[in-house]
Amino acid sequence: MFRRFGRTGLEMPVFSCGGMRYQQSWQDTGQEIEPAAQELLADTVRTGLAHGVTHLETARGYGTSERQLGMLLPDLDRDALILQTKVSPEASPEEFSANVAESFRRLGVDRLDLLSLHGINTWQKLAWAVRPGGCLDVARELQQQGRVGWVGFSTHGSPDLIAAALDHDFDYVNLHWYFINRRNQPVVDLATERDMGVFVISPADKGGRLYDPPDRLVELCAPLAPIVFNNAWCLSHPQIHTLSIGAARPSDFAPIADSLTALADPAVVGEVAERLADAMRAATGVAHPDELTEGLPEFSEAPGFMNLQVIVWLRALALGWGLTEYAQGRYRMLGQASDWFPGLSAAHAADWDVTPLVSGSPYAESLPEWLAEAHALLGGEKVARLSQSGR
Repeated sequence: MFRRFGRTGLEMPVFSCGGMRYQQSWQDTGQEIEPAAQELLADTVRTGLAHGVTHLETARGYGTSERQLGMLLPDLDRDALILQTKVSPEASPEEFSANVAESFRRLGVDRLDLLSLHGINTWQKLAWAVRPGGCLDVARELQQQGRVGWVGFSTHGSPDLIAAALDHDFDYVNLHWYFINRRNQPVVDLATERDMGVFVISPADKGGRLYDPPDRLVELCAPLAPIVFNNAWCLSHPQIHTLSIGAARPSDFAPIADSLTALADPAVVGEVAERLADAMRAATGVAHPDELTEGLPEFSEAPGFMNLQVIVWLRALALGWGLTEYAQGRYRMLGQASDWFPGLSAAHAADWDVTPLVSGSPYAESLPEWLAEAHALLGGEKVARLSQSGR
């Protein structure tokens, strides 16, 4: 199944093969690639192709992923593929240009179908990208030379930041949006208005670790597996063009067939969505956790730089849908993952009188209790690995 990828006109498969998890190492120092690691990558990519997944997406920051994919590409039909990599914006356009050249070298190609400015998560990185003569201009020059088909960006940033980036005429965007987290709906709508491609990042992992769901979620999603429900629910929205499968092994593509079957049965998908809403309403008083974040400031304006929106959201996921392990992993990243998952936890919430500072929230009076409960439920000293849970 394919969808037109916005103004690019590319026929994008509704599932993409993301290259963050199938590589040998998160560090690429030119080390030898072990045969078993390369065989795993090759088997994974070929399995994706057998499922119709013709979009291969990687990044300069994914360790040996680019180089390993480049080792495989000569054995594949390049004309049948949509090839994308992502390179982080830099303060120096020359450094960005050199990093893009290195990506071309590692992939062993002269042309990319899609180039993304990777991780525009902060206003500073956005400025590096879009200022006159900045990284976006470098990418556009490559496009004019015919070495890049289309230019977009990936982001873990706030909706306001993403909306500002969309004002700079990118061709597509990679962002987070799935059943448990719809805060980017306004920018998805804006991208659609501007005929941009919309690529959803990590719906199975960041969307709730759905490859290893808790019993409560399995029960609520029946007769669909949680990962199948989420895939079908996302794709039931036509403005979404593709969902990334960050495949670590060939079996990660197994849910595709069931997801497409579920997509053809909107009544079942709707019934599961309503059941999930009922469960969340019973646990928290609202149908979806995003509703609880209304009126809460961004972490940069919050007391103690706590990421109040995320903390309140994670608490609700645990209480309503049993996503406690997922919520714990994400909560423990606060303060540890830089701009990929910013802000601090509620470890020191008792040091702040938060109520006057969150008066815009209808839940302001409840917030101190919620923060204490969230830290007791989700806190701890263990830190989730960024390579597993951050990007």
